[in-house]
Amino acid sequence: MNTADPLDELRRRTSEKWTTYGDDVLPMFVAEMDFPLAPPIADALVAAVSRGDTGYVNPHDRSASRAFASYAQDAWGWLPSVKRMSPTTDVSVVVVESLRRLIVPGQGVVIMPPVYPPFYDLVSEAGGSVVEVAMLEDGMDLEAVDRALAAGAGGVLLCNPHNPTGLVHSFEQLAELSQIVARHNGFVVSDEIHAPLTHHGQQFTPYLAVSDEAREHGVAAVSGSKAFNLAGLKCAFFVVESDRMDYLLRSLPEEVTARTGLFGLIATREGFTHCRGWLDDTITAVESNFDVLDQELAAHLPSVTVRRARASYLAWLDMSALGWGADPSRTVFREGRVALTRGTDFGPQGAGFARMNLACAPGTIVEAVSRIAALVP
Repeated sequence: MNTADPLDELRRRTSEKWTTYGDDVLPMFVAEMDFPLAPPIADALVAAVSRGDTGYVNPHDRSASRAFASYAQDAWGWLPSVKRMSPTTDVSVVVVESLRRLIVPGQGVVIMPPVYPPFYDLVSEAGGSVVEVAMLEDGMDLEAVDRALAAGAGGVLLCNPHNPTGLVHSFEQLAELSQIVARHNGFVVSDEIHAPLTHHGQQFTPYLAVSDEAREHGVAAVSGSKAFNLAGLKCAFFVVESDRMDYLLRSLPEEVTARTGLFGLIATREGFTHCRGWLDDTITAVESNFDVLDQELAAHLPSVTVRRARASYLAWLDMSALGWGADPSRTVFREGRVALTRGTDFGPQGAGFARMNLACAPGTIVEAVSRIAALVP
């Protein structure tokens, strides 16, 4: 099981997580891991620096695409076509550049809040308008999606698995979604960045694997950045499986591919090829941390509840019973010096909630709950 670096070492990092606040704050907001980089990835990056391999990415290098495809086949029984994958900087670019080509200006795009906050901005950046269809307790509200598409929305921006709830969408719901979208001649752009972090005993289903209809109208956004903590290295992939969507890839400006980070490509290839055991250990550590959180909340903060995530290392905390208003993270930060992500950033359904990053040492979770509990009369 992976062990997080000590706090004094983590505070030497210069990423957003460790430079936004002072040393008195426990940073548990942005989705970065506190675990050491997987050794094969670190070795490959050091070797690249040693040989001065710091230039432009070769847009025809498919080694990382092949590594992901092999992983997807082994993990999920899905073998995407390497020829129909295209690298770029990150999942957000996959989303924006896909939407630019799939909607007309001002057209609606369905998102399902509470959901990853940049979805709102990405739809707007692509020239679309956000259509909110709130997530239900147990999955997607497919009847409401159907109504939104019938009313003119062009398609769906899907979070699969769902962030912040950690819900792993079922094959049945995804297949039904694909039929609904097909009836309206729509599209689905599926952000699957958290898929490799699906917990043990759960089955992740790639959207493009659910039906012929999904393959016809779907685009998947995939990456190793969350799985291996590589966000700063900049590498993700468009994945399509139909002639219709292959045209989307062929229409992309060359610079969309050329801006991929060479280190990101190297690290992604190494991760999906040589670090699967490390990833499995990381998932085990995250699952154990969810147990720690459950135990600490039950013992010291029983009015705060969390639905157990089935993927990712992000815990969606219902703090509404504390009486700290729509944004309890404000009180937690100001008085407890614990930085969480504001629930309302994920949409109006996030009022009273906050998101906590559990990719850390168990002791960090214990300390965070202790600080929050001390604020409760």
